[in-house]
Amino acid sequence: MPSSVAPGLRERGEGRRPTGVALLLHGGRARSHDPATRSKLTYQRMIPFARDLDRHGRRHGLLVAQLSYRYRGWNAPDLDPVDDTRWALDQLRRHEAPVVLVGHSMGGRAALHAADDPSVLGVCALAPWTEPGEPVEQLAGKSLLIAHGDRERWTDPALSYDYAVRAKSVTADVCRFDVLGDGHAMLRRAGEWTRLVRSFVLGRLGYEPMAPWIANAVREPSPRGLRVPLSLEGAT
Repeated sequence: MPSSVAPGLRERGEGRRPTGVALLLHGGRARSHDPATRSKLTYQRMIPFARDLDRHGRRHGLLVAQLSYRYRGWNAPDLDPVDDTRWALDQLRRHEAPVVLVGHSMGGRAALHAADDPSVLGVCALAPWTEPGEPVEQLAGKSLLIAHGDRERWTDPALSYDYAVRAKSVTADVCRFDVLGDGHAMLRRAGEWTRLVRSFVLGRLGYEPMAPWIANAVREPSPRGLRVPLSLEGAT
């Protein structure tokens, strides 16, 4: 479907030369050609992650970019969030900096599909929407962290677990966390979701050592490293 609607990209940290980029991708719907405006709750839910990453990453040279899609829906084979994510990655290429993708729900699915971009080092997928048999080959050489609440009602934790198992066949750098007591909105344990994202992004970009609880989960063989109860005791 031809589109006169354009995606949007907000960059926090413009005016300085970044050494790394975090690109945040929001959720949406299975199908919808309604515009995905910044006023939607799905976009708003990613703002606390963006602010936290900007606050903690600024001194390292991190640029935080938040994408708003053309449409709220996946809509394939029409323009979908993967197309918009690739558009955003093209826009960010001028910085000549490595990128970590952070996506929630539909944004997690878009991040997984766009992971083959050469600038992408890793993907942090929060309560991702995944479908059976979706490709994993694009994750070769990348890092992957998945987190899913056990009170989830919108996306299927069993499918994200299956995805993580299959991703382990193409990259050893995979871990997955069960966020006990939380659901799709990531509100009951919001601080822990936020620290998880921050730790993965800053660690993967080499700004600080990878948090031990993430590194330990990566080293665990399947399935232990893919069903780790989220515990941030002692994490900063």
